[in-house]
Amino acid sequence: MQAVLIAIQVMVSIALVIVILLQRSEGGALGMGGGGAGLGGIFSPRGAADTLTRTTAILAVLFFVTSLALTLLAIHSRPQSILPVPGQSAPTAPQPIPLKPAQPAVPGPHG
Repeated sequence: MQAVLIAIQVMVSIALVIVILLQRSEGGALGMGGGGAGLGGIFSPRGAADTLTRTTAILAVLFFVTSLALTLLAIHSRPQSILPVPGQSAPTAPQPIPLKPAQPAVPGPHG
């Protein structure tokens, strides 16, 4: 489920960047989608701007929904708490593993 949401998140993010770059800026100099013909002559310049604005809003909502869903999945998949719950015993600390004495690097004399 999480992998599917991540794939959707990536596709929505890429589409959002593309749609934002297609829009005209306030000065009209930075947008790539403007001009006299609109988007391939299908829309008027005003209609194309409205369509791009609506598409941006839809993609933004999808982005936030997928982000929220991924966050909720991450919260539910991790351990609940490290603090003891009232009425239960506290978790014990792991016991240290005893170390073996170090072997000498040079063997001693054989006698």
